[in-house]
Amino acid sequence: MHLELDGTGALYEQLTRALKRGILGGHLGGGSKLPATRDLASDLQVSRNTVLTAYDLLCSEQLAVARGGSGTYVAHNMAPRTSPSARYTVRPQSRYAARTRRLGPNMLARTQASVRYDLHCGEPLLSPSLVSAWRNELGKAALHTELRYPPLQGLPVLRQAICDHIARRRGVLADPDDVVIVSGTQQALSLVARVLLDDVHRVVIEDPRYELAFQALRAHGCRIVSVRTDEDGLVTSDLPKASVRLVYVTPSHQFPSGSTMSLSRRMELLAYASERRCWILEDDYDGEFRFDSKPIPALRSLDVRDRVIYVGSFSKIVFPSLRLGYVVCPKALVGDLVAAKKLADLGCPAIEQTAMAEFIRSGRLERHLRRGTAELRRRRNCLIDGIRSHAGKHIRLIDSRAGMHLTGWLPGFTYARLAKLIELGRQRGLGLHAIHHHYSVVPDTPGLILGFASLSHIQIGNATKVLGACLDDV
Repeated sequence: MHLELDGTGALYEQLTRALKRGILGGHLGGGSKLPATRDLASDLQVSRNTVLTAYDLLCSEQLAVARGGSGTYVAHNMAPRTSPSARYTVRPQSRYAARTRRLGPNMLARTQASVRYDLHCGEPLLSPSLVSAWRNELGKAALHTELRYPPLQGLPVLRQAICDHIARRRGVLADPDDVVIVSGTQQALSLVARVLLDDVHRVVIEDPRYELAFQALRAHGCRIVSVRTDEDGLVTSDLPKASVRLVYVTPSHQFPSGSTMSLSRRMELLAYASERRCWILEDDYDGEFRFDSKPIPALRSLDVRDRVIYVGSFSKIVFPSLRLGYVVCPKALVGDLVAAKKLADLGCPAIEQTAMAEFIRSGRLERHLRRGTAELRRRRNCLIDGIRSHAGKHIRLIDSRAGMHLTGWLPGFTYARLAKLIELGRQRGLGLHAIHHHYSVVPDTPGLILGFASLSHIQIGNATKVLGACLDDV
């Protein structure tokens, strides 16, 4: 009998897993006799006690039956499992599953991990000093954090720290009782959808759009209405006259175009929500980073009617694997959102919450943001200079002076030529990412999203040289 041990854990555990794979995969049929313990021990060069322990475990799980004086047999009721490929032939078991299957791929996912220089916009700025500081905070938090289930709404100390932070950095005045801690922006979107939306409701999203927000709302079953954006953000004059339940916006740094919503548009949007009694979800995913002024106050800071649901995240300003964010919620919705959070996961990890609260209160987050903004400014300037030097005759840059990416348009290019450019870049170690995937209607001119946060100055300089050469060749 050929059994492959996986090398993880004690030998009897490895042997048990190998035998279970054989039984459940149908290689050891129901009623078949397992090898004698001495013979199997000799074949595998393990002790007989190891084999006896593995057989005992199989019997305790009712996968095998020991017959005194005869040996150990696979249980008769163990029919082979269906081939794993069969799961793809099962029809959707719910309307939600059917909708998720129709969503298509996530165009924001990193798909060119092997390239040397990837101008991907989803990667934040990371630094060894940040990792070291966070490790220290986690260690201290683990020593004195309550180990029972955390409060559903989030630890009070973290909610208070977030209120202090967004008042100082984003102009948002909030009460800790209005803050709900969540596992990032994506969970915030999901919980808000559960609380506010049924499949008959209409939701406005920006065009171009943040793809994962679009997919979350589409999977929920609501009716999507795309409204165009321009250099002043969402075009409020295009908002639908018919009933709308929610408007999703990224006003401080529109994704992916990079535009900032003007004050007049912000006031028009707030008036629209007030008149129609709909809600606004403000996704402030990287509003902390601006390079020509202080961060622009959030839309929520102008809201006097309590219609704005403000969502912030630590994914871009700290690191994505933290999976920690927050919602500043209108008072009328707090109870519903906390109830939805309870049913989702019973609360976010308490040790990470404690560590983040101290990270904010100690001023370390503020210092990191100052250093991070300065470093991002240098990398952004390096990208702009490199493109002007090596690719300026091909690319028309749109500089938003914020965030961690720029938009570059390719006048005179066709989409066939764009595809050749992306493939040639990949062959030469350069990851390029098209912008048109984020539009409901493909724009006439092809363009690129050019992320700069995850590459060093030298890497950005080299990347722009490769980009210029690829553009010339295409």
